[in-house]
Formats: sequence, C-alpha cells, structure tokens
Amino acid sequence: MVDGVSSTNEATGRTNAGRTGLVSNFETFLTLLTTQLKNQDPLSPMESTEFTAQLTQMSGVEQQLLTNDLLTSLLAAQQAGGLGTASNYLGKTATAAWSATELTDGQATWSYELATNAATATLQVVDGTGKVVWTGDAPDKTTGVHDFTWDGKSTAGGQLPDGGVYTLKVVAKTAGDQTVDSQVLTRGRVTGVEMFNGQPFLTIGNAIVPVSTLIALDEAGAATPTPDTNDDGNAVSALLSNLNPMKLFS
Repeated sequence: MVDGVSSTNEATGRTNAGRTGLVSNFETFLTLLTTQLKNQDPLSPMESTEFTAQLTQMSGVEQQLLTNDLLTSLLAAQQAGGLGTASNYLGKTATAAWSATELTDGQATWSYELATNAATATLQVVDGTGKVVWTGDAPDKTTGVHDFTWDGKSTAGGQLPDGGVYTLKVVAKTAGDQTVDSQVLTRGRVTGVEMFNGQPFLTIGNAIVPVSTLIALDEAGAATPTPDTNDDGNAVSALLSNLNPMKLFS
C-alpha cells in the first residue's frame, strides 16, 4: 500500500528533476552549437557528418523532454483517477481494518472482532506516543463484532482533551490461556474523501482511513416503506408488525 504510493511520488519527483536538468542541458547545447557555427573558420567549416551528429543529439534531448512531460501527465492522471474512484464510496457504510480515531466531544468509538469466545478480553486505548492511557474489560467476550465507545478518560479518571488520535488494542485469552485472534475495526458511513501523498483516504466517523484498509462495503440503508393507509387490513397488519417486541432482537 504505502510502497506503491511512495513509488509514484518518487517517480514524479525524479521525472520533474530530470526534466529540469534536460532543459538546462538542452539550452546549453543550443548556445554552444550556435556559438560554434558563428565562430567557425570559413576556410575550414564544420564537417557535415559532425554537424549531423550534433543535430541528432539535440533531437534526442528534445525527445527526452517530451517523454518526461508525458510521464508527468500520466502520473497526474493516475492520482486524479484514485480520487475519482474513492468518491464512489461516499454515502456508503464501510468497514475498515483500522484502529486509529480522533477523540471528539469526549468520545471515541471503535469496533472489535473476536474469532472465538474468550474467557478474558481486555481493551487498551493507546495515545500517539504509544502510551496506554486506559485499560478495561471488553464489554462483550463472545465471537463476532462488537462496538466499544471510550469516554475519553484515563484509567486514573482524568479527562483527556479532544483532538488527540488514539488507537485501540485487544488482548483476549481462552480458558486455557491461549490467545484469541482479534482485530480492531472502524465502521460507519463514508462522509468524505481526500488525497494524502497521492493516496486516497476516506472519512468514517472521526477516523480517516486509507481506502486499501476497507474489508466490507454496503449500500446506504433503504428507507422503510410506508404502509398503504387506503387498505385498512394492510394498515392494521403493518401496525401489529411494528408493535411486535421480537423485532427488537431481529
């Protein structure tokens, strides 16, 4: 992921630097050739083969300049295409294997997934320096994906300021003290797209995640259909269905 982006940026830099050097060499070459022609001995002019060779060199430099311009255009188009592709995610519900988010309004939210039921599961909130600022029991230790909201307070009870970026870690064990596979997720609706170092990022809640970390994508939820009030039977059925308490568990 990062290697590909770095390579693109480095290639762009090398192309631009190469073009600058070629332009300088090209202009110097023209100046020298013109000076040579002006000051050549009329009784012993430059041989045609030597003159042709120099013109061929000049043509080669010009072709290199055109090639560099083309490469620069291709790289720019590639980066613009990445942003255009990422914009297709706007408004959709996404899940990313990403653990960093910003503390906003005294809250930070993550999801975590356990591969099997755990006998013990501990969550750790880590700040940008790698320091564990909060530790506590996971709210759910069963198999599957679970949500967790941190209130922004340290283990000692102090409120941490908004704006800090924090990551979540999960340490889960079985009754036999074996490690339970787990991962931290960022889930929510995609509300923004931006480019950073040539790589597209998505805004999900208070997190900004690379597109390459997405592991699931769903369409935005469809609106609940309105029952036909012109049909008394359908309206009554719809009302009874909405009052069904079992729907709370569906």
